[in-house]
Amino acid sequence: MQRALKWFSIFTTIIMLFVLIGGALVTKTESGAGCGDSWPLCHGELVPSQITFELVVELSHRLVSGLAGIAVLILSIWSWKKIGHIRETKFLAVLSMFFLILQALIGAAAVKWGQSDAVLALHFGISLISFASVLLLTLLIFEVDKKFDSKALIIDKTMKFHMVGIIVYSYIVVYTGAYVRHKGASLACPKWPICSNRANGLPTTLHEWIQMGHRMAAAIIFIWITYTAWRALRYHRNQKVIYWGWIIAFILVSMQVTSGALVVLTGLNLYVSLAHALIISCLFGLLSYFLLLVSRSNINAEIRSTNDQNFS
Repeated sequence: MQRALKWFSIFTTIIMLFVLIGGALVTKTESGAGCGDSWPLCHGELVPSQITFELVVELSHRLVSGLAGIAVLILSIWSWKKIGHIRETKFLAVLSMFFLILQALIGAAAVKWGQSDAVLALHFGISLISFASVLLLTLLIFEVDKKFDSKALIIDKTMKFHMVGIIVYSYIVVYTGAYVRHKGASLACPKWPICSNRANGLPTTLHEWIQMGHRMAAAIIFIWITYTAWRALRYHRNQKVIYWGWIIAFILVSMQVTSGALVVLTGLNLYVSLAHALIISCLFGLLSYFLLLVSRSNINAEIRSTNDQNFS
């Protein structure tokens, strides 16, 4: 496998992370209108004449997203040619490009015509899928040299259920978190884990319910991942990819919950908020890899069943 392709896949994965963090930065700093209602230009100018902080943030995000688009396109074509024989390559190449274009179009539509908070909340989740696709492509590239070899893995039904269920549910949690940000409800409940100093500590306004709804969703995924990690430690010691994968997932979800609490307790500290977005991006990438393992396990099980039938 060409070393250049490996390095380029790593570069593209990092660029996609910057796209995710840049989008979170735009939202956190309320810089979405930094370039006015012009797209792709800024205030109708190729080179803006009046520079503001919001303009720099928004324009930087656009430039990084543009670079990511070029990098993902090159990686998709390059991977298709070099490792297209691997079953997942072509699907991931198309998926990464499709969702990157989709998130760009939603961002452009938000600038030109505005969008509801519910629609804008989809933006981060769509970017996550594109990032996860690029990450999996990178793993496939390294897998050719046996850096990540999981082709013979067979996973039991219980673990499959948790792997599929958690990634589907995690996307819901991500959406609720993005909706909290776009709805301006991040500090609706200034206390943690309760909402306020009121006698019962329960939410009373819409924004408080949105905030507490996200906290409850996050608590459920923390408990679910903790339980699944425990099962991996107990029943999958011989399957190192699953064993260590769920240990890392538990560490990441613990960091995610902690950073979420700190976002509230620090009054939306920018660095903590960006760390919160970075951690969930890494966690979603790992969960996406688990989904790839489930897909391979299903095929491996079918092959083994067919071989057993032929042998008998």
